[in-house]
Amino acid sequence: MDEQTQSIPAEAVEPKRRRKSAVREYAEAIGVAVILALVIRALVVQAFTIPSGSMMDTLLVGDYILVNKFLYGAELPWVEWRAPGLRLPQRGDIIVFKYPQDEKRDFIKRIVGTPGDRIQIRGRQVFVNGSPLTESYTKFADAALARPRPDAYCGYAYGCEPTVVPPDSFFVMGDNRDNSQDSRYWGFVRRDKIKGKAFLIYWSWDGDRHWLRWWRLANYIP
Repeated sequence: MDEQTQSIPAEAVEPKRRRKSAVREYAEAIGVAVILALVIRALVVQAFTIPSGSMMDTLLVGDYILVNKFLYGAELPWVEWRAPGLRLPQRGDIIVFKYPQDEKRDFIKRIVGTPGDRIQIRGRQVFVNGSPLTESYTKFADAALARPRPDAYCGYAYGCEPTVVPPDSFFVMGDNRDNSQDSRYWGFVRRDKIKGKAFLIYWSWDGDRHWLRWWRLANYIP
């Protein structure tokens, strides 16, 4: 080899690595974000809006809420399988579920009876296993009528007589008892139709007055 020939650094002969274009980098970042959002929505937390007054005054029309889906075990998309949950639904939980008469619609109510409970409604008092249920959250059109009346007429399809909640099912009612289509009218909610437990109001907008209900923001739902 000619002594005058100079050695060329190895890195000088390596082909240049093609740098990703800005468009491709943004597209990949957006794609990952979308996938993560879909996974979180399907398995962890999902947002819902309250469209009616059936849960007043606990939840108001225009409240935006978050629902915990992994607490009871999230339903995996496109397959009939549910992940293991942390616990079972309990009496007092506010749940979002598929409306039994139209599963394309989502309803939100409070669990009053769990599997095996004996439910009876006398007047405006709910009895569970023979004992009156204490409910500080209920709303009635006329509070004076909320007292139990053994002789009051009961026109509901379920609960007028002692009604036992079937296995893997729940008896649910709206907090606004005089303005709620619930288990009194159409029966029980099956366990596999429950989407999750409502736990947080993250936004609230009063559509009638066109203002933000700032005092309801980041409110935990008991």
